[in-house]
Amino acid sequence: MKNLRITNVLAMLLIGILVSSTAWAQDAKPKASPAATATGKVGNATITINYSSPSVKGRTIWGELVPYGKVWRAGANEATTITTDQDVMVEGKKLPAGTYSFYTIPGEDEWTIIFNKTNKQWGTQYDEKQDALRVMAKPRKATSMSERLVYDVTKDGIVLRWENLEVPVKVQAAK
Repeated sequence: MKNLRITNVLAMLLIGILVSSTAWAQDAKPKASPAATATGKVGNATITINYSSPSVKGRTIWGELVPYGKVWRAGANEATTITTDQDVMVEGKKLPAGTYSFYTIPGEDEWTIIFNKTNKQWGTQYDEKQDALRVMAKPRKATSMSERLVYDVTKDGIVLRWENLEVPVKVQAAK
């Protein structure tokens, strides 16, 4: 009877080790669109952008993978979010301090930049009625190819870079 108990305990221990090692092995594989964060200062305001960063992988991004004229979550997976700890002016319009989901409507010559009040959502659950602010921005050719989607916070605002394109959005301290 005692040997049976020891055998059962050892069997359960072995099963536990196998299950655990399988779970650890799955975590080792890199994500297709890993989480990323960009943080910086615009005036006295701290701006933080949390997003998932997809890769080009040989695809044509603008106008194909990301169609023109349709709302895009500006990243992958969960909605990209932008947090500002102070009121700011975005392309000349006031955006109160807070956390917003960030969407765009890409165009060949002009983009609509959207700050949405619902910040904890899957990226494709966009509701226009929740928009806090919409502004326009002009895309431009990037100086170099960016395999991964990248956001930067600069002294002049935020910049989205991916493939051969970048979209600067002017941000200033609120007046």
